[in-house]
Amino acid sequence: MPYVFNQLKDKAILIGMMLLLAAVVPGANLSLSAQTAEPGEKYPPARHFEVKAAVSDIEIDGCLNETAWAQAAIIPLLYEWSPGDNVTPPVKTECLVTFSTTRFYVAFRCFDPEPSKIRAHLMDRDAILTLVQDDHISIEIDSFNDERRAFQFRVNPLGVQADANFIPMEGYEDFSWDAIWDSAGRITDSGYEIEIAIPFNQFRFRKTSGPQTWGFSAERSYPRKFRHRISSHTKSRDLICLICQYNKLNGFEGIDAGRNIELDPTLTVRRTDQQKEEGLNGLETGKIKVEPGLTAKWGVTPGMILSAAVNPDFSHVEADVAQLEVNTRFALRYPEKRPFFLEGGDFFLTPLEAVFSRTVYDPVWGVKSTGKLGGNAMGFFLTQDRFNNLVFPSNQGSDAASLKENTYTGVLRYRRDIGKGSTIGALYTGRVSDDYSNHVAGLDGFFRLSDTKNLKLQVMRSQTLYPGEISKEFGQPSGTFGGNALHADFQHYGRHISYSLLVEDLDPGFRVDTGFIPRVDFRRYQVHIQPQLWGKEGGWFNRLGFNIRGEWVTDHSDLLTNRDFEVGLLYEGVLQSEFQHSFTSRKEYYCGITYDLNLWNSILSIRPMGGLDIYITASYGDTVDYDNARKAHNVMLNPNVEFGLGKHVNINFNHFFEHLSFDGQRIYTANLLQTRLMYNFNVRTFLRAIIQYTHINRNTAVYVSQADPLTKELFVQFLFSYKLNPQTVLFIGYSDNHSGLRSIPLTRTDRTFFLKIGYALTM
Repeated sequence: MPYVFNQLKDKAILIGMMLLLAAVVPGANLSLSAQTAEPGEKYPPARHFEVKAAVSDIEIDGCLNETAWAQAAIIPLLYEWSPGDNVTPPVKTECLVTFSTTRFYVAFRCFDPEPSKIRAHLMDRDAILTLVQDDHISIEIDSFNDERRAFQFRVNPLGVQADANFIPMEGYEDFSWDAIWDSAGRITDSGYEIEIAIPFNQFRFRKTSGPQTWGFSAERSYPRKFRHRISSHTKSRDLICLICQYNKLNGFEGIDAGRNIELDPTLTVRRTDQQKEEGLNGLETGKIKVEPGLTAKWGVTPGMILSAAVNPDFSHVEADVAQLEVNTRFALRYPEKRPFFLEGGDFFLTPLEAVFSRTVYDPVWGVKSTGKLGGNAMGFFLTQDRFNNLVFPSNQGSDAASLKENTYTGVLRYRRDIGKGSTIGALYTGRVSDDYSNHVAGLDGFFRLSDTKNLKLQVMRSQTLYPGEISKEFGQPSGTFGGNALHADFQHYGRHISYSLLVEDLDPGFRVDTGFIPRVDFRRYQVHIQPQLWGKEGGWFNRLGFNIRGEWVTDHSDLLTNRDFEVGLLYEGVLQSEFQHSFTSRKEYYCGITYDLNLWNSILSIRPMGGLDIYITASYGDTVDYDNARKAHNVMLNPNVEFGLGKHVNINFNHFFEHLSFDGQRIYTANLLQTRLMYNFNVRTFLRAIIQYTHINRNTAVYVSQADPLTKELFVQFLFSYKLNPQTVLFIGYSDNHSGLRSIPLTRTDRTFFLKIGYALTM
């Protein structure tokens, strides 16, 4: 223990410096029980609404003709918060709220002077980048009324759904979370109407038979020349806390989540044919594999969920977005999409990503529980995995290995609410198998210091043991070794200026194999300042921002390994356009050499009309050729275009182009093309094709070591999907992979046929 405390001494000093900085900054308030200030005289406080039980049954069909709606609480949407600053919105919107014993009902009347211009397309649920181009409404429910997290539900005029866990203070909005709920919409002569019914067993709330108070936000997105964002409450640009400004709903006496039991049996059938070992002589027919699975979920209380899975359906049919793995130093991150891990995933959030569930690769079984009791939030999961996937981080890069062995992973999380918006927490993660172990323990805190300032802190200690052959092969320490990690982040968000100070310190021996931290052995110091101007109604801009960022990174021998100084400009304006341009002066140490680099970056996004979204990133300047350890010149262009043809067809095209050169000679030219074509029959059924093609042409004459002159890869997937809800599904699909080199034409290496059936049985 003395050793551990000695190791943490420097990090404790840094934490003290951050707290001192927060204390001396004007306006800071370190009282953890301090109440959030009212928005000020310009903005009225959020209104309270009494919600009463429905007086009749409600059919979710998009027609608000039931008696229950005539007597429901009416919440008007009186404020446009973007681009206007809490001004009167250009259209009228009403939100209606009521409830039954088992369901929460919400309806919208969205009036429109020109209904023919309403933007509405069919799409898959949670296709959020497509949905935000449409007219749509959203609600956010803070069912614990703790002003920390919310459940978000969005619907477009055709009834297409999206749902998410939402924690704005931590920048967390996860649309991969799914609930089972009903919605319907229809376009009328005066605009459009929407009905929503959410069973109480699909989100969490306090256990009581008496009245409750929930935070509630009703919003409407009205995209025309500008995207007008309209709300039932004010959103002050002088307050960092968004959920604190929600309306309050009072009522909900006698609501019941029922037995709150959900059984999700699945059946997956697949056959994979692979290329024969002797070469290009066709594919060898594989065996048909039938994999039944079962996931069970029980709401122990309205706020606590216990789930378990046997031979679980951890797979997903959505292909990962391809990433170009060329001239990279660190491991690439792919998002989690598996339902078992997505449930309550926000309970495991910490400033450093110590829990990243995709490290659990192919589990045999899993048990998980997440929930909140009073001011205490808790979560744990335990799994047995057939593989042990390891990432070996360092300051200069990361390596990886995959071992086929039974591996047990456990995570335990506790978080305690303090005062108005602050929390402290503890985390333990562990992974063990034969001759291997990794254990991590730590503390963290989120402190709301004032209306505009917060502070995030985390300290962790790890202890790791690798098998002897792994240590030798990948240059890792032998025997048991350990390391510490620190994260401290002070932030101020204001109407006219935002700034932050970040300090991170990760020891060379720090490992968190349940998370995603591909770099260690560094001390990072970052300062970020962003002044901004807000436009006037009808002006040529909505917001102008100016960006100044400085970053210094050293290893633990005090060698400078990175230094960035960046200046930039941000413009937001007409046609839902946004343009960012920046210049970065960089020093980067790699393989014994420090390089002086200058780089220009640009980002342009615009939505000039309904159903069309254009997003382009580009960079030009110096970089490091990591394969050959030398300074190089880089040109990168990445256009992404998404457009709809009528209500049923959606097409997405993405092209990543990169050209790397050295002294005027080409090193490589890389192209990654991704196309997604989708025909939506209705809100539940679609047919989709995904094509991903990679082409890398290398000039081997300028490579220091041997390299393939040409790499070609092609992935194709066809999928028919029917979703009654996120768990009651039918998927029928086909996919194949092709690869080739200069001497080998593009050849199919495998193909897979698959069928998946899932059913949600709720009780």
